[in-house]
Amino acid sequence: MKNKSIKNIIFDLGGVLIDWNPDYVFKKLINKKTDREFFYEKVCTFEWNENQDMGYPLKKATRERIKLFPEYEKLILAYYGRWKEMLGGEISGTVEILKNLYLKEKFKLIGLTNWSSETFPIALKKFKFLRLFSGIVVSGEEKTRKPFDEIYQLTINRYNLNCDETVFIDDNQRNINAAINFGIKKSILFKNPENLEADLKKLKIL
Repeated sequence: MKNKSIKNIIFDLGGVLIDWNPDYVFKKLINKKTDREFFYEKVCTFEWNENQDMGYPLKKATRERIKLFPEYEKLILAYYGRWKEMLGGEISGTVEILKNLYLKEKFKLIGLTNWSSETFPIALKKFKFLRLFSGIVVSGEEKTRKPFDEIYQLTINRYNLNCDETVFIDDNQRNINAAINFGIKKSILFKNPENLEADLKKLKIL
């Protein structure tokens, strides 16, 4: 018997449904792994990229970074200049799960992603499965992001969700912890499609 208490499923996109990795660009530009790691940790950092995920303009962010690290100008320009190349394909196993859930017509499917509003239209055009969602909350459009409470509250309010009836799936433990603390107790840390399928079966969703 299916779990009738679950009515809504919120999916993260990058790392769960979509393969995104800066290495697809920078392995071509920086040969040594240690040099790439330095670039990610000190120059074009995860935190810096997340600032653009909150709506900060890409061109402005790029100019400011070049001022800080002029010797890395060409590489910094490549970060958003070649951003399309960082998009791999869909994570097919998870997409199949999404399609199965869509066909059941029992769940409201919502996307919740930390993503720049300037680059998200590229993904929207490339990945047709994104049309299966009833709605997608894009952090760059909302000027806030996971793991802040504001974006979870916005998602719940916009789509009239009840936390107790909602499952949240994300590949970042920080975002999972924040969702649980917010009140979405049935939150699943994504590791791979096989584990996700098993987790959803435990909840009697699949």
